[in-house]
Amino acid sequence: MNKYLRKLDIRPHPPHIYIPMLYEQDMTEQPEFGAVLEACKQYPRADTGKKDFGYGTAGFRMRADLLPSVVFAVGLLASIRSRKCKGSAIGIMITASHNPAEDNGVKIVDPEGEMMSEEWEWFATWLANARDPEGLVRSFMQCMNRLRVIPHNPRKVIFARDTRPSGEALVEALKAALVATGTEYIDYGIATTPQLHYLVRATNTLGSDREYGEVSIEGYYKKLSAAFMNTMHIEYANQAGPVYVDCANGVGAPQLKELLKYLPEDKFKAIIVNDKIDQPDRLNNRCGADWVKTQQRAPENFNGKDWDRWTSLDGDADRIVYYFCEEGSIFRLLDGDRIATLAADYIGELVHKSGLGEQIKLGVVQTAYANGASTKYIEKTLKLKVEFTPTGVKHLHHAAARQDIGVYFEANGHGTVLFSERALKALRKHQPQSTAQLNALTTLRALSEMINQTVGDALSDLLLVEVILSHKQWTVKEWLSTYADLPNKLMKVNVMDRNKFITVPGSAERRLERPPAIQPKMDEIIAKYQDARCFVRASGTEDAVRIYGEATHAMEVEEMLAQVQEYVIHISGTHIEPWVYKREDDRIEELEMGLRRDPPDPLPGGEQKTR
Repeated sequence: MNKYLRKLDIRPHPPHIYIPMLYEQDMTEQPEFGAVLEACKQYPRADTGKKDFGYGTAGFRMRADLLPSVVFAVGLLASIRSRKCKGSAIGIMITASHNPAEDNGVKIVDPEGEMMSEEWEWFATWLANARDPEGLVRSFMQCMNRLRVIPHNPRKVIFARDTRPSGEALVEALKAALVATGTEYIDYGIATTPQLHYLVRATNTLGSDREYGEVSIEGYYKKLSAAFMNTMHIEYANQAGPVYVDCANGVGAPQLKELLKYLPEDKFKAIIVNDKIDQPDRLNNRCGADWVKTQQRAPENFNGKDWDRWTSLDGDADRIVYYFCEEGSIFRLLDGDRIATLAADYIGELVHKSGLGEQIKLGVVQTAYANGASTKYIEKTLKLKVEFTPTGVKHLHHAAARQDIGVYFEANGHGTVLFSERALKALRKHQPQSTAQLNALTTLRALSEMINQTVGDALSDLLLVEVILSHKQWTVKEWLSTYADLPNKLMKVNVMDRNKFITVPGSAERRLERPPAIQPKMDEIIAKYQDARCFVRASGTEDAVRIYGEATHAMEVEEMLAQVQEYVIHISGTHIEPWVYKREDDRIEELEMGLRRDPPDPLPGGEQKTR
C-alpha cells in the first residue's frame, strides 16, 4: 500500500519524532479536534461484528441504519480533501443508486466533478472503521498529518441526496461533521448524482476561462436545454411519438419534470412513468434501469405499443437503457453497448462532415463484459479504435479522457462522451468551408455542452439519444438492426482462495496469468466454438470467480462455460455448487452491503509503531 503514499507525495516521518506527539497531546487542546470528538459521540459506529466498511467505486453503500457514523467520517475526509485542494469545493452525494429503498450510501466527488481519487479511498475506509470516538479523532489527526494538510486552509463542501427517507438523518450526521471541522457547506437538497457532479465542477470553475455553467440546479437545466436546442438548428424530422421514461420511482422523476419545462414540446416530448417518490418502498422495485437490464423485461406500468420508445433510469439517474416491444410482444433491449455504438457512429460522422477528421480522433472504451458483437461493429463497421480497461467506471472514464473524443458506456447504461481540451479548441477555431461543415460543427459544439463531462448522466444521455435518432431519422428498429448481440452468460463459482486467480497485467482482465494451467486450457476450449470468448476473473469481495462467456449460439455458450467451470473447480481444489449471476454491470463484485470481509490496514502503508 506504500505506493499510494508515494503517489500522494507523502513522505513518512520517523514515528518517534512525529506521530507520538499527536497521540500524547490532549485532543481537546485543539478546538477543531475537541469539537470533532464531541460531535462524533452522537454517531457511534454500528456493530457489524468482524466485518469492516469498505469504500469502493460506489463509495460506501449498505443498509441505511449502519451509515450515520460512516457519513460523519466521510464529512471529516471531505473537509481534509478540500483543504488539501486549497479550498476547492468537494462534493458529497448521499444515495444508493439502484439498491432497494432500505439501503443508502455516500460518496465523495472531487473538484473537477470526477470520482474521488483512488488513493484517497484508503483514507475513507480507515476513518469509517474507527471503533470509538477517540479512535476516530486520532485517525482524523493522523490523516491531516500524513497528507501534510495545513489545518487553517479554507474548506468547502457541497452535498445533495436522493429521495430515500433515510437521507434526511444522514444529512444531519454530515452537517455535524462539517460544523465540527469549521467547513463551509451548501446543501442542495434533493438532486440526481450527475447534478451534484455538475455543481461541483461549476463551483470550482466559476470565473475562470473554463467556466462550466451557472452554479445552481437551474443552471444545469439551462445548460442542457440550450445545448439541445442548438442541435436543432436544422429542421430535422422529429421522432414519431414521445419517449416513455421509467424513472424507477426515484429522484430522476422530479428532476426530469423540471427539465421538461425548459424544452419545447414540439422538439422533445417525454411521458414519465414510475414517479411515485412519495412511496419509498417502490423505489427500484420492479422498475428502473438495473431491473430492466438484469431481468431482460419491461418494468411495472409498461403499456407500450409495438415499436414505442421506452427508456429506464436508475434510482439516482446516472444510468439509462432503452427498450421496446416488436410484433408479438417480443422484448428488445438497447443497453449501454448499444448507446455507445449509436453515439460513436453519429459523432464520428459529424467529425468527418465538419472537416476535422484529421485533427480529432474518436475512440471507444469498453470492458471485457461488453458484448463482442458491439466491439466488432465498432472496429469493422465504424472503423474506430476500441480500448479495453479493467472493470469499473473510474478505469473507463480515465481512458476516455485520454482520447480527443472518448465514448464509454457500460452495458448497464452508465456512460458518457468526453471532449478533450484539444478537441474543444479545434471546434472553437475551425472555420467551416461549406454549409454542411457549418451544420456539423454547430452540432458538435452543442453536443459538447449537452453531454455531461463529469460523469454518466441519464438525463443528458436521454437527450443525446433522442437527438441522434431524430437527426438520423431512425426508429428503434433501425437502431437495433445495426448488429446482433452474441448470446452470453455470466456465472459465479465459489473457490477456496480468490487471491490465487491473477489476470495478466495490461489484459484488461481478459486473460489469466495464475493459476498458470487455466488460460491454456480455456484457449483450447474456446477454439472449439465460433466467435467464442471466455474469461475468468476473481471477485473483489468474496472467495469466488466470475466466468463470462459468449459465442454464436446459446447452446455453445452453455457447453463452453460448463467445461471452463469444471476445470476451474478442478484447479481450485473445491467443488461448491455454482451460482449463475444475471447482472452484467460495472461492479458485479460491488461491496455487498458495503462491508469488507478482510479488515483494512489501520493506515495506508501500514501502521507505524511508536517507540
